[in-house]
Amino acid sequence: MSFITKEKFLSKDWFVTYAYILLGSFLFAVGDVLFVNPYKLAPGGVYGIGNFLYHTFGFKISLSVLFMEIPLLIVGTIILGPRFGIKTLISTFLIMGFAYMFETHWWGYEAFLPNDPMLNALVAGIIYGVAIGLIFKSRATSGGSDIISMILNKYTRMSLGKLVIIVDGSITLLTLFMPSESGIDWTLPIYSWLIIFIEGKIIDMVIDGLKVNKTLFIISDKSEEIQSKILNNLKRGGTVFAAKGMYEGVERTVIYTTITRRESTILLNHIAKIDPTAFVNVIDSSQIHGEGFKAIDSESEGH
Repeated sequence: MSFITKEKFLSKDWFVTYAYILLGSFLFAVGDVLFVNPYKLAPGGVYGIGNFLYHTFGFKISLSVLFMEIPLLIVGTIILGPRFGIKTLISTFLIMGFAYMFETHWWGYEAFLPNDPMLNALVAGIIYGVAIGLIFKSRATSGGSDIISMILNKYTRMSLGKLVIIVDGSITLLTLFMPSESGIDWTLPIYSWLIIFIEGKIIDMVIDGLKVNKTLFIISDKSEEIQSKILNNLKRGGTVFAAKGMYEGVERTVIYTTITRRESTILLNHIAKIDPTAFVNVIDSSQIHGEGFKAIDSESEGH
């Protein structure tokens, strides 16, 4: 963990970072205790397991999570090294603290949106997504099943993204074993998977924003005219490099440029007029750093 100077401690970025952690942790607890737990849902993570233990054995969610998070953090540190900075620890214990307050003093386990499981799942996914997105923006993690996935990633050849889906998706199946008068209820894991899907989309929106830039690769016999439109009309730059076609071996000029969504529409209209036969590959680019776009944030997780 890096040393925090007085200037760093009092900086605007420091306050914003920990405001993200505080708000994200609060919202996560709200989502779990008020929306997810009352409907017996378990959308992954240690809180999904905590919800299962509450409905099966009556254990408090916050206490169940406490007895899971601490061993996971210790084992994760031993196996993976000191990856978990102070912000992750603060987030982990803030969520547990807020969850304890909600379930013990402020709310209990009553549904905030009673008798409407679909609307509840939609709102829960949004709340979870905003909460985790804010925590991620602070350069912290939510711990829990993420640590399990990272450990499995170390000893398998599977990607971390796939492992997270497998681990969280498996946890949702615990809902099938919750006590129920009607026996096995497949709507519970389905609603849980819906929450995970919505949560992932909202996390991306919180971290990257609604604005999606476009990266274009353009191959045209009239590349100079297209370059002129990029430079003079859009006031953007780009990179030009030579390439050889695989089929005929003909030398071609490739234009590589990254612009906004609106600018890409304008440029495609220009290209359609200049060279309707041009080859254009348009790619969504959610994170673009550098001049004309977002500055690179060099803050490390250990701060």
